[in-house]
Amino acid sequence: MNHPSCSDHAHNGLPRRKFMTSLGSGLAGISLASLLQEEAQASGHQPPTGQPHFRPKAKSVIWLFMRGGVSHMESFDPKPMLTKYAGKSINETPWKDVQDPEKLKKVRVVVVNDANGQQRNKVYPLQVGYKKYGESGIEISDWFPHIGNSVDDISIVRSMWTTDDNHGAQVQFHSGRHMLDGRVPTVGAWINYGLGSLNQNLPQFINMGPRYFDVRDGHYLGPAYDSVPLKVDPKNPLPYAKPELDLSHREQQIEFSLVNQLNRLTAEQYPNDNTLQARMKSYELAFRMQTAVPEVIRFDQETKETQDLYGLNDPTTKPFGMQLLAARRFVEKGVRFIQIMHGPGAAGAWDSHSNLQKSHSKLAKQVDQPAAGLLKDLKRRGLLQDTIVVFATEFGRTPGSQGSNGRDHHPYGFSIWMAGGGLKGGVAHGTTDELGFHAVEHPHYVTDVHATLMKQLGLNARLLEVPGHKRIEMDFGHPIDDIIA
Repeated sequence: MNHPSCSDHAHNGLPRRKFMTSLGSGLAGISLASLLQEEAQASGHQPPTGQPHFRPKAKSVIWLFMRGGVSHMESFDPKPMLTKYAGKSINETPWKDVQDPEKLKKVRVVVVNDANGQQRNKVYPLQVGYKKYGESGIEISDWFPHIGNSVDDISIVRSMWTTDDNHGAQVQFHSGRHMLDGRVPTVGAWINYGLGSLNQNLPQFINMGPRYFDVRDGHYLGPAYDSVPLKVDPKNPLPYAKPELDLSHREQQIEFSLVNQLNRLTAEQYPNDNTLQARMKSYELAFRMQTAVPEVIRFDQETKETQDLYGLNDPTTKPFGMQLLAARRFVEKGVRFIQIMHGPGAAGAWDSHSNLQKSHSKLAKQVDQPAAGLLKDLKRRGLLQDTIVVFATEFGRTPGSQGSNGRDHHPYGFSIWMAGGGLKGGVAHGTTDELGFHAVEHPHYVTDVHATLMKQLGLNARLLEVPGHKRIEMDFGHPIDDIIA
């Protein structure tokens, strides 16, 4: 028999709805994300068992995403031919066929004749030098020397491609779907959905840094699988999670105890109300998180050497370094998926339509040392074998110039790298042509990265489909087996 939800009842004249709403507002910043999974079950949506489908090689993912589009030619796929043919049109190079209309068909344009996402024909020279690093001798640009020194621990994939020529590609990289297709769950949401918790006091899916275009993850899976937004701020790590009133820890305990008692009275009246049971556990977890999360980001527990490793001693590297050090501490505590977005603004700071040399050199300095420091710290603690680090971006940048000193969006070929969790080190997989235009050897659509993560985490994505929401073949991708150890 249908009946109102527990918050609609009153006991002894107490207005339950008003009281619960007031309490719930203090949890808005964490969106009740990881708190409502059991409520999703109660609504008839039955998630998996929380167990991997086969033996995993990794437990957690740290996902670093450079918003705006990193130039692959000036990072992890140097192209000296750009300098050799600088100032010439692409038609004047030996690779004029890269602009064959048949080869450009895969892109789906959101805004026709937009000022960005256009073909740029005048070859623009490399804006930075490069050299070989490590025993593997992989070439990396001089803007990323610290990552270069860790190249023997990473797999670079130089043959990524996507279909969105504008910044909806940020959403596409995370979900696999073009902006024109509507919103579907992101890779972090699917992993959160498929695997059980490793720590009952912490959320299993965290986001740090700016998001635009789409700030949700769960979509048809429900808000239970959205990321929990956190800030690296010991005074306020859970935005909006503090109680509206200035309550002491003891006063909050009393408040939660009272809510629990009221819920139990309702549970006696409606013993089959699974939603009520889920809410009771949700509020209990919320209370535990208010203590557990601030404890994780207490960097004063780290040695000065470790803090320096992440660049916390330099104002340029400190903001990103703090996020990455927090990520390592969250991994230690059992958080499954930590997503860190770098680059403010709707388009993202890496969107270098002009002044590429100035902007990319500045941004690379912000992330290079912290990212390499994270790899070294995870490795020396024995955590890299269980943790996959992904360094990705939405697309690359054009071989041709935009204006006098910038590059436009480029979805046809670009680079990412991955490390840890049973992946090979010292590998440069896939290639683009000599101009860096197309992914020509071992091309990989963005969901191949998702599939690689799923495989290493012991998940079969095809077993995670939800009735009523058919996934298409492109959603699943294919593991990049050549980089798996």
